[in-house]
Amino acid sequence: MNKGHRDRDRDKPVEESKSDSLGSTNTNESSSSEVVLTGKKITEAYEEGYRQGCFDGGEAKVMKLLPPLNILPELTVDDLIAIGFQTVASTLFPLISPEGIYAEMETALNQRKPMSIVRLGDGELLTLAHDTIMPTFEVVRWGHFLPYAGVNLPDPITREDLVQSLLQADIIGIPESRHPSYQALLFPILRHYGIDYRGLRMTSSIINYTLNDEGYLAQLLVGRKILIIGNEAPGLSRLLAQQGFHISGIIHPVQGVADVPRVMRQTSEIDFDLALVAAGVAAVLICTRIAREQGKVSFDLGHLANRLVSGEATLRSRL
Repeated sequence: MNKGHRDRDRDKPVEESKSDSLGSTNTNESSSSEVVLTGKKITEAYEEGYRQGCFDGGEAKVMKLLPPLNILPELTVDDLIAIGFQTVASTLFPLISPEGIYAEMETALNQRKPMSIVRLGDGELLTLAHDTIMPTFEVVRWGHFLPYAGVNLPDPITREDLVQSLLQADIIGIPESRHPSYQALLFPILRHYGIDYRGLRMTSSIINYTLNDEGYLAQLLVGRKILIIGNEAPGLSRLLAQQGFHISGIIHPVQGVADVPRVMRQTSEIDFDLALVAAGVAAVLICTRIAREQGKVSFDLGHLANRLVSGEATLRSRL
């Protein structure tokens, strides 16, 4: 109610105001009841849709496998999945652990050998998927965030550059999730390009977080000349410098994949041992080029940089 309504109510006789007030209350109660009923119907519809979706994605598929006039009592779809999983357990493909990643990076740094660790998230996978395994319009609908990640589709040049980066990277972080935007894209993409996943060295795509959580990232920084690349470089460099780490240079901003050539020119002018790159999809391209062209170690730090700068995460130590 605005100020004009309040003033008019104050000028009304008491009995009239009381009557209006009662009428208003009844109307509000009626409206509230309608809202509650509408909310209840929405909840019920959601729950029914969820139940139907679970059935269609599980028990209904089992029913299609059963011969006519036969049932399979006492076994749920979860039971059947567990039984079936045992028959394929021997084909499990292990990912490199955080301890393994740390050991390899430490060796590469000590021996001054090139090494690149990149990570594939939905941004990279959707970029690889457009006009290959998915039409661009559908990828754009799924990946509304891609411009923020530095890619404007269609972009076949970046897509093919990413493919080359997959072939050149020493270790690739991949999603452990089987969600449609993650592994359900990854393996069809690899098949499309004739890349055998068994020939790739892979870790989890959240290796940036687990390396920090287990204290390995801080150990890797000790005694190294660190180059930080990405929009969070100024804040992250100050944070790390305050903790005693040697920052040899920063490159920022990184304005998407189109900015990669400029970034690479700048990296060639800086003396560093380890590059930490947080630059969206461009990070994959930058990391592999740093290792290949400059013989240095590079690590796709991703959104861990944002979290460290904001204080949402802290650099952990094993000491």
